[in-house]
Amino acid sequence: MPYAIDPRLLRAFTAVAEELHFTRAAARLYVAQQALSRDVRRLERELGAQLFVRNTRQVALTAEGERLLPYARRVLAAHEELAAAFRAEPARPLVVDVGAPVGTAYRVLTEARRRVADSCELVARFHSGLTGAVAALAAGRLDVSFGRFAGLPSPARTGLVHRPVRLEPMAVLLRADHPLAGAAAVPLGRLAGETLYAAAGNPHTAEWTDLAARLFAGRGIAMAEPFPEIEGAEEFVRVVRKRGWSVLASTEFIEVPGMVLRPVVDPVPLSPVGMVWRRGLRHPGLDALRAAARELGAREGWLTLPGDGWWLPAADAAAMDVSAAGAEGP
Repeated sequence: MPYAIDPRLLRAFTAVAEELHFTRAAARLYVAQQALSRDVRRLERELGAQLFVRNTRQVALTAEGERLLPYARRVLAAHEELAAAFRAEPARPLVVDVGAPVGTAYRVLTEARRRVADSCELVARFHSGLTGAVAALAAGRLDVSFGRFAGLPSPARTGLVHRPVRLEPMAVLLRADHPLAGAAAVPLGRLAGETLYAAAGNPHTAEWTDLAARLFAGRGIAMAEPFPEIEGAEEFVRVVRKRGWSVLASTEFIEVPGMVLRPVVDPVPLSPVGMVWRRGLRHPGLDALRAAARELGAREGWLTLPGDGWWLPAADAAAMDVSAAGAEGP
């Protein structure tokens, strides 16, 4: 009977069970994949049970693995509580850039806050743009950000860890009297001849403007002229209404009076959202954010591709670890 199971083995098992991918699980624990596989095999020997079914294409939990997972999570949570009770000082506040008080990143943050002790503070920042966040991440002024990792220049990715969170369906924000506003969804082809605002002129959101440019190319959709960075939801609403823009957005977006948000279909353009932090960062708030992203994603199918046609550049498909079949562009 295994009375003294090493928590490290349970941590290895839980990481693989939640990622269903040995490479990602090893990166999450900052260990070599061989060491991770060795710990999983040792746990299987100690329990006398096979926990995973592995082949060259996928990893899946066995029935015994499914049975063990909730027990392992409770043991690890108790282990963390014990360690926290005897820490000399509470962890410093973790600074998290979520862009706006709505959408994927904000939902992950909200869920993570429910998971941490009162002594663990997750401080939100609302400055959109992963491009603009990179320097702050590298300098330690910011701990975590969200956005399109493949849109960053290669040198900017150095020293950063990226985890896929969600493939957000794109939408278009239209004036209520726009000819397309009455439709439940807007086919991508119907946007030919339209001019859409996609944050051109804002250097902090260059990865989003680049994604929009790739989507618009060859489809007759024009990019709205560059405009200075717009800070804050209130100012965004004022400028958009004054200029009468249609806006490329995601299906979870701030409410703009007098405008309607419509999903884009045929195909569904996808905006890749990843969570990004400095390599080597350790913090209970980071653990909570990662767990929250995994749980929300599994529950709501955040990384599931639409079944009726989708669009995503191939580089983004690779970064998000999804099949590139159906992806477009470099």
